[in-house]
Amino acid sequence: MSDRADITIVGAGVVGLAIAAQVARHDRTVFVLEKNDTFGQETSSRHSGVIHSGIYYPPGSLKARLCVRGRRLLYELGEKYGIGHKRLGKLIVAADEGEVDQLHTLMARGEQNGVDGLRLLSREEMRALEPNITGAAAILSEATGIIDAHGLMKSFAGRADASDAQIAYRAEVVGIEKLVDGYQVAVEDASGRSTFATRLLLNCAGLYSDKVAAMAGIDIDKAGYRLHYCKGEYFSVGNGKNRFIKRLIYPVPLAEVAGVGIHVTFDLDGRMRLGPNVHYLDSLDYTVDIRHKVPFYESAKQILPFIELDDLEPEMAGIRPKLQEEGGAFRDFVIREESDKGLPGLINLIGIESPGLTSSSAIAEYVGRMVDDGLG
Repeated sequence: MSDRADITIVGAGVVGLAIAAQVARHDRTVFVLEKNDTFGQETSSRHSGVIHSGIYYPPGSLKARLCVRGRRLLYELGEKYGIGHKRLGKLIVAADEGEVDQLHTLMARGEQNGVDGLRLLSREEMRALEPNITGAAAILSEATGIIDAHGLMKSFAGRADASDAQIAYRAEVVGIEKLVDGYQVAVEDASGRSTFATRLLLNCAGLYSDKVAAMAGIDIDKAGYRLHYCKGEYFSVGNGKNRFIKRLIYPVPLAEVAGVGIHVTFDLDGRMRLGPNVHYLDSLDYTVDIRHKVPFYESAKQILPFIELDDLEPEMAGIRPKLQEEGGAFRDFVIREESDKGLPGLINLIGIESPGLTSSSAIAEYVGRMVDDGLG
């Protein structure tokens, strides 16, 4: 690595790599700094791998706009670069008549967000598609699917490398100092501490993005950038129960829960799992609490009568970097250039949780325009 870059990206998760693939050019010096041994070791690899349609998010929000755009881009990338993916479709199921009005609300929101392939199903229509589930009605989202997140990140990294971006692993940013024409970045790696200058600094540090923003001189509480760790656990479903359904199955989301509810997903090999739940934490913890097996079972049983307690086994947990406090109101992605805080050339991406994977290519387009403006 040289002592000067045009663009430095902190974090090699799916969003950081997508941006690197977007902005790297042979006439630009682009660094990507990742503190872990390889890419995508945290939030980007601990999730359900779902390509979301964009139905859940408030109209006009970045989450809505970038999810809808990003979903289309992911399917295109999957086809173009041979990244494993399946357009399985999804049912959002009202467990009883009391939840049907919420389906109508979700349907209207999805249509307002420009989500295509949505259809409201009666009980009979739902059972015709998935005869082994129960419920009063459902929304069919034909555009929902799954993708190989590792394959996607590998593709982004390969494209960035082909355009001369330099990705450094085991390289942790430990200091940021404002310069007249950019930033001095201090990095700790196996060789010790070193510094270099960069014109633009892109903070894609995921779970640590608020700390990187603070390192750059931002009061994260005043700015509303402080993150809250939100853990989601997953349980695998065995005993051949994956043969009972063909699509992703979601409950109607609860207003008081910071997520879309414990749902059924598949991986590309057809393995079935339930998750995630929602637990706010003070520190990172990736263990799966076996005591949560019964609540998972009871939640799933409302819609999936064929599930038995012995079908469930602990699988994994992930941590979402939420701006939304426990019990708090919806918070959108923060994606902004910080000139108004006296930090021109610093682009913060904070609170990039779900639908961050789905939105990754659209986020890269969005940030790419900021980068072009910043470099002139």
